[in-house]
Amino acid sequence: MSDENTKVVENFLAALEAFDLAAAERLLAPGVLYQNVPLPPARGRAATMRQLKLMTRYLTGFEAVTHDIAANGDTVLTSRTDALVRGGFRAEFWVAGTFRVREGRIVLWRDYFDWTTFALAGLKGLAGLVLPGGSTRSARV
Repeated sequence: MSDENTKVVENFLAALEAFDLAAAERLLAPGVLYQNVPLPPARGRAATMRQLKLMTRYLTGFEAVTHDIAANGDTVLTSRTDALVRGGFRAEFWVAGTFRVREGRIVLWRDYFDWTTFALAGLKGLAGLVLPGGSTRSARV
């Protein structure tokens, strides 16, 4: 069962990378709880989808490079580098994700990241826009 739950999470992240919100939505349970800690949670599929639609409205790309993934029963943990892209702007930052999967659907999605690292990634992304050769793509680990 853990392998199946891991696959659900991998498919969900792949759908987000492809901006395929219909595929992502199919992997969410109706009562899903989504939270970027410490921001308030989105409760329910409709609220979660509203947040994901903002992502596709303001970004031109999203990447989730999973470095580690582990499952125990219905819980799947990820260690990732996420990248937010808008045109030439690219901000990469580390994310730890906790997913709970039941009956093939995500019932909990909680991401944790460091706000200082997130802010620095944004500054680095801005620098990449104005400095020659200022690519912000980091090496893959």
